[in-house]
Amino acid sequence: MAPSSRKRHCETIKPKNSKTASMIYIVIPCYNEQEVLEDTTGKLASLIATMEGEQVRILYTDDGSRDSTWELIGQMHDRYPFVEGIRLAHNVGHQRALWAGMEAVASRAEAIVSIDADLQDDIRVIPRMVADFRRGADIVYGVRRERATDTAFKRVTALFFYRLMNALGSHLVYNHADFRLLSHRALCALLSYPERNLFLRGMVPMLGFNECREYYDRLERQAGVSKYPLSRMIALAMD
Repeated sequence: MAPSSRKRHCETIKPKNSKTASMIYIVIPCYNEQEVLEDTTGKLASLIATMEGEQVRILYTDDGSRDSTWELIGQMHDRYPFVEGIRLAHNVGHQRALWAGMEAVASRAEAIVSIDADLQDDIRVIPRMVADFRRGADIVYGVRRERATDTAFKRVTALFFYRLMNALGSHLVYNHADFRLLSHRALCALLSYPERNLFLRGMVPMLGFNECREYYDRLERQAGVSKYPLSRMIALAMD
């Protein structure tokens, strides 16, 4: 059953100002991210303060975390009025959690930016993505210049993953993960896909909208561990 039609039980932390309509949403899937969440929110709050003329909100999607992630999202909501959250009843995986977050804001988002909670993707790229969107881009890919912060093993397995996906017919944007901007119309087109096995990196390039790329250097993870080991990458490829 397509994610958009499947009933999903979850809790929500709603916006404090429900009158706002056309927003840029930063959508962040979270699984056991208590070690980074406060720092992540603080850094994003500082960035948002510099984005004059833009109304920006953050939506955290708690993917059934077993730690204090949900409680921290509530605390961040109390501290920052632009923070929202939804909590899935159980762990559904990164891609479906991201999908759930995009579904939750689609009706009121002028555009969304998806990014992982660890902020290894450089948030300073977000204003450039929004500027590209204002110039007419519907899709803006965040693309890593290199993988210098990865271990040798990670670099080799990532290369293997891209080659495998290309061999299977999925033409991916090299060194792009899930750091991207989608306009409202691109987002709605994506959410209309009747996909059972979600792989957004493979689905987004098929949308056919105006697109561009923003390049950046990937940063070190500040705390916690990666939630996307090789086994999950292979599972995505096989799906």
